[in-house]
Amino acid sequence: MKSASKEKKLILQLSDVCKRFGGVVAADQITLELYGGETFGLIGPNGAGKTTLLNLITGIYASSSGTIMLNGKNITKLPTHKRARLGIARTFQHPRLLDGCDIRTNILMGVDLANKRKRKSEEEVGKDMGMLLECAGLQNVNLEDSIEKLSYGQQKMLEIVRALLSEPAVLLLDEPAAGLNEKEMEYIVRLIQAAVEKEIAVLLIEHAMDLVMGICDRLTVLNFGHQITTGTPEEVQANEEVIAAYLGGGNDA
Repeated sequence: MKSASKEKKLILQLSDVCKRFGGVVAADQITLELYGGETFGLIGPNGAGKTTLLNLITGIYASSSGTIMLNGKNITKLPTHKRARLGIARTFQHPRLLDGCDIRTNILMGVDLANKRKRKSEEEVGKDMGMLLECAGLQNVNLEDSIEKLSYGQQKMLEIVRALLSEPAVLLLDEPAAGLNEKEMEYIVRLIQAAVEKEIAVLLIEHAMDLVMGICDRLTVLNFGHQITTGTPEEVQANEEVIAAYLGGGNDA
């Protein structure tokens, strides 16, 4: 949900971030700023470098050059687990949950990470969990059930709930609506709104253009690792290069 116009706190800053795999440039001097309570979209065709950028932010890949700052702290060379503890949370194109464990155990992984920074009371945790499960349409699930009892869409929703319960500064969502029906996409919007209300900076990769244009405050368009443009949805839609390459060229954006 597009945030109201007000002064925002700079949370995540990428400055001239590059990633090379041999002779292939997967990210070419990417510069972004994400603010608390903002939903920022990252679009482009398959192979544009969107997931690569998320992997650079989380530390799965090491940057070839450039700087990544989180709340004013240089995290460019920090390992993944330290970045997570500092407040970077993400979901994946296909949900990564603890197979063989119950739903509650999967959820409490997020609570455990939050407690490493600031412990909350059981009452506070229960309230937050209840609110997020309701946003995700999961309020009636049996938390003692195995994770395998949830549908694919429910598992994607649960992964977002778990990420939000970790109380992140930044939430990275990698194609959260992929494979979901219309009702489940409404739940995605509600979860993103819950994140925005908590002043979390949300970075969204998504191919559903109606969702992206309706929910994002700003967007960056990537093409083969290059940053074509950054702006509001209206500015991006009016950009001639974007129209030619994505929105009007018949390619999946």
